[in-house]
Amino acid sequence: MPDRPAGSVTDDLARAYAYCAELTAEHGRTYNLATRLLPAPRRSAVHALYGFARHVDDIVDVTAVDDPEAAIRGVDDARARLHAALAGDPGPLDDTGLVVRALADTIGQYGIPIDYFEAFIRSMRMDVPGTPEFRSHYRTMEELREYMYGSAAVIGLELLPVFGVDDPAAAPAAAALGEAFQLTNFIRDVGEDLERGRVYIPLEVWSAFGVDLDLLREGRRTGVVDPRVRRALAHAVALTRAEYRRAEPGLALLPDRIRPGIRTAFTLYGRILDEVERSGFRVLDRRATVPRRTRAAVMLTEYVTGSLFRHR
Repeated sequence: MPDRPAGSVTDDLARAYAYCAELTAEHGRTYNLATRLLPAPRRSAVHALYGFARHVDDIVDVTAVDDPEAAIRGVDDARARLHAALAGDPGPLDDTGLVVRALADTIGQYGIPIDYFEAFIRSMRMDVPGTPEFRSHYRTMEELREYMYGSAAVIGLELLPVFGVDDPAAAPAAAALGEAFQLTNFIRDVGEDLERGRVYIPLEVWSAFGVDLDLLREGRRTGVVDPRVRRALAHAVALTRAEYRRAEPGLALLPDRIRPGIRTAFTLYGRILDEVERSGFRVLDRRATVPRRTRAAVMLTEYVTGSLFRHR
């Protein structure tokens, strides 16, 4: 749990944090590994941030496919109930109630600006057909960055108060890391997103290499990676690695006990790009994953590093 006086954590609040931890373990394999290296209070806060984002993202990804109106209601309900929880009325302890209760507590403990969560909700609405904000694709990188500010950059920014980082230089690095992680996901999940009718890698990237939606659909159907698709994806990987380079100086600004956990995520997400390249950019019909032994080796290295910091 976040730092607080002993005895101030209610059973309901403990249940809410536990539920967010379960969501992180179930859906965020890389994040979950990284959080194991964080001090316990900060780990619970990160679980709350991830749990809310995962819950809303699931509403969009699962519900919107069959019932866009229900997805819109679900996203708006999560926003309304977060505000109610911040005002002291979290409502019933259903799935939404659990994540907003933990998140409201984390926001209060660490003073995270509510504007970050408003930006996140706006980006989630961009994924739901029927909203004024909806987009099935993005023409330019500039357009995509508008989406990623709310869906990814703010996630990095939300973590800074939790980690006790107030150096102004950390904010652009944290935002870049959030975007680097999401761009990695976009590359890894090209085929799955195509099935949902979404194309996140901007059309300007695809068209620069002669790729259109029909060619992507053909690759999804056959598993054959057209050379034009391969070149476009190689370019997307290069753009993403540039984001990691922008983010990397921010690691040095983190407290010693925080850095190993974040470096674990930084390294493992970068390894996803390695696996994409190793597969010959075959991401339209399969998902690139980092081998378990690699994940374990990275985590062990950072665990040892963190232990040295804790005992010096």
